[in-house]
Amino acid sequence: GDITNIKMLTLVNRLARFTFAIKEHFRIIHSGHACNVEEERYTERVYTIREGETLELACLVSGHPRPQIRWTKTAGSASDRFQDSSVFNETLRITRIQRLQGGRYYCKAENGLGSPAIKSIRVDVYYLDDPIVTVHQSIGEAKEQFYYERTVFLRCMANSNPPVRYSWRRGQEFLSQGSDKGVEIYEPFFTQGETKILKLKNLRPQDYANYSCIASVRNVCGITNKNVLFKLSNKTASPTIKLLVEDPIVVNPGQTVTLVCVTSGGDPTPTLTWVHSADELPKKSVLNGGTLTLPAISIEEAGVYSCVASNNVGNPAKKSTTIVVRGLKKGRFWITPDPYHNDDNIQIGREVKISCQVEATPPEELLFSWLKNGRPLRSSERMVITHTDPEVQPGTTNLDIIDLKFTDFGTYTCVAVLKNGGIPEISIDVNISSTTVPPELTVPQDKSPLVVQEGDTVELQCLVSGKPKPIILWSRADKEVPMPDGGLQTESYDGALRIVNVSREMTGTYRCATSQYNGFNVKPREALVELTVQYPPAVEPLFTEIRQGLGRAFTLNCRMLRAHPSKVLKYEWKLGTRLLTMGQLDQRDETDYHVRALNREGYGEYTCEVTNEAGAGACRFLVTGRAYAPEFYYDTYSALWQNRPRVYGFKLQWTQQNPLSVDRIVAYRLGIKQVKQATKKYIPMEGAIAKGELITHNLTELIKPEAYLVRLTPITRFGEGDSTDRTIRYRMGQNSPNLLFEDEAVCMFTQDKRDDFDWTRHSAATRDTKYTPNTGPSSDRVGSKQGFYMYIETSRPRLEGEKARLLTPTFNVAPKSPYGTVTSSPTYCFGFYYHMYGKHIGALNAYLRQKGQSGADSSVWTLVGNQGDRWKQAKVNIHPTASFQLVLEGIRGPGIEGDIAIDDVTIEEGECKDPPHNSKCFFLGVGGGGHDLYVNQIQSIRKRQAL
Repeated sequence: GDITNIKMLTLVNRLARFTFAIKEHFRIIHSGHACNVEEERYTERVYTIREGETLELACLVSGHPRPQIRWTKTAGSASDRFQDSSVFNETLRITRIQRLQGGRYYCKAENGLGSPAIKSIRVDVYYLDDPIVTVHQSIGEAKEQFYYERTVFLRCMANSNPPVRYSWRRGQEFLSQGSDKGVEIYEPFFTQGETKILKLKNLRPQDYANYSCIASVRNVCGITNKNVLFKLSNKTASPTIKLLVEDPIVVNPGQTVTLVCVTSGGDPTPTLTWVHSADELPKKSVLNGGTLTLPAISIEEAGVYSCVASNNVGNPAKKSTTIVVRGLKKGRFWITPDPYHNDDNIQIGREVKISCQVEATPPEELLFSWLKNGRPLRSSERMVITHTDPEVQPGTTNLDIIDLKFTDFGTYTCVAVLKNGGIPEISIDVNISSTTVPPELTVPQDKSPLVVQEGDTVELQCLVSGKPKPIILWSRADKEVPMPDGGLQTESYDGALRIVNVSREMTGTYRCATSQYNGFNVKPREALVELTVQYPPAVEPLFTEIRQGLGRAFTLNCRMLRAHPSKVLKYEWKLGTRLLTMGQLDQRDETDYHVRALNREGYGEYTCEVTNEAGAGACRFLVTGRAYAPEFYYDTYSALWQNRPRVYGFKLQWTQQNPLSVDRIVAYRLGIKQVKQATKKYIPMEGAIAKGELITHNLTELIKPEAYLVRLTPITRFGEGDSTDRTIRYRMGQNSPNLLFEDEAVCMFTQDKRDDFDWTRHSAATRDTKYTPNTGPSSDRVGSKQGFYMYIETSRPRLEGEKARLLTPTFNVAPKSPYGTVTSSPTYCFGFYYHMYGKHIGALNAYLRQKGQSGADSSVWTLVGNQGDRWKQAKVNIHPTASFQLVLEGIRGPGIEGDIAIDDVTIEEGECKDPPHNSKCFFLGVGGGGHDLYVNQIQSIRKRQAL
């Protein structure tokens, strides 16, 4: 996982191809308006930003195939719904970041090689709200004058991150603990430092003053201090209010209601607000100071309205009133036969009771009256009118007819009104006659079981007889299963249940039952209706693309998941419109079609249709010889391989997705598009391409500083395959090795744990003013003071002869045979720039370390002594036979003026071209002796200096 698997490629103008795959590797960098970025010892980075600034986090990713990036978060939100989604982009940008958007952000990169790589960074959003001062007096000491020789507490509180620090000032005098015997400053234990309390003991005349609370976060992120002023006087008092309205307020719908609240005391002057029991005030309400106006009030806007007064002194004052909106609704009736006889019918000589129920607001205003055939009816010995207790069954009146006679048959009307009028009355007619009989329910023979097609509109029917006809209640036989409208019951006045766009989930048994409302108050009558919803087969796969080469065999499979009815299923295989085969699925749930040898006529869309009475489901397969898209490799070392004054060359590298799934790729069409011109060329391929094989093509004569859109398209004998685009941009330094030490990860170089001290990443722009003069570089290799390089610091406590070793990543040797074995030692060019300036310069050595060789590292290059105040280049050929690393070793000389620096390390396949000449450069064979060699060279140099 820590070893980067990299194949170095030749720079010559021919095609280079190697088996290739790199697991993703990446880091998180930041930009935008960070206040501070620091490393925690045991966790990830902490990124500090001020609220309202712009956050930018970027994942710099390497690896091949190109990894997919996803940003996620543990808490808060990067956007309105960041918790429920992810940002699929290398850069996460949040403009005007808010405090709730702080937290730990995770960048996840995966390219299918092993487990995903994950890094995180914690974003800490800093802010400071305006402080608030609240004033309280000790309990039980309040009298007519609120603050007269009493202990008073001034509490200051402000929301902040990081934690706020408070200070108090009386007038221009800063108060501190112990500065005034009458003043005590403390933090309550339960607040954990979130507030600071100023205690004024036994209030004195000098305590009547202006008090300022200053909240500070110590200017982090440039957040300035905030303060609040409170004037304490002998008039300071908590708020009191009056409501200039009645309680309750009873109104009719459509009226305008005005609620008036006024302050009757309090210093400072209290602020007034109104709140509603339903949390929010009605949208059409108008608030003006302490006056709340509700125009055209509705029943839904009724409830408790409260006026709240606050001035941060003592507790807020609150007074409430209830608005009652008058109204009548839901008039219903039911008939109860004689309860002393086991018979649901109405008969002469027996008792019958008619009940009437209405919902009324306010319930105490509800008045009932009864009519018989339109004439008023009064309570008598045989016609007993009663009203039930509102607390037991509110809004109900009963008419008991004792010893029913023929002359009692007729229409009885229950009339409900509100006492003070203004609301339309509700009247309910109930007919009592020889034809008044209890209900019965039946289901028509052709309505159960009911078979319909999915998507139809269906009507379930229960026929109800009797007089009067009651409301029918529909439900599922399984009472826990909801009805199509989502509820557990559905009312019907005609006995029918209509379902629009019926779905397969609605298959089942439905129950219809009589209710007591608008009918007889007897045991409910019930009936059941069976509903069966037929639907066409659901199959998989719905669509699949299959890429195959000519002459190959393959099988297409279509599987039936579910269908109703599922017993009689037929299938047909077609290529285009041509029928291939057909049959019937008996006990099976899948069918196959075999192609023994694919020919050109076999390319196209294959369809397998599985049908039943309800319709058909289809599996579709697109069989094509089209090659998959190539995948560009973005992490090429030294991709900018040619850099002349006016033109540059770029090493384009890619691998081919699934090259063995189709015919051999014979060539690639390379399209290069500039702003005003486009060119095309073909890159021929010799032999088959292996999976993961890295292919290289050098682009030449690209004009500086133009950008180019490159499109690569594989070609087989079937034709052109899928294309891949990439933009190439020329930027000075980009794609060249001088970026190796520009980031803190130093391109995966590591420090040797067995050396005496470490190499240091450094920049001239950040160099300490106390640095040792007359040694070390004043810029990086390209002359930039902002650029970084690696160097050894030879100041104390370093001693002569101590070594610092820097290890490159581990590189795999590119195999030359199709079996992945190295048949001969390949040649690589190892290059770097060095700076060795100072009279105490020691030695700089380079070693080759190979996997599986337990002996000493092989010395490949060494240089001793002062080389002048300039950067020089070193190149040397190496011949590894296994996975290898290069070791760069710096050795301290006899004094502090001996800093050695390196920059721009490169490793390229092939022999070095025009290696630099240096009379002091020793090219050594395999062997050790690094330290002895250094001592001998130092002695030789000292002799020459003495002469």
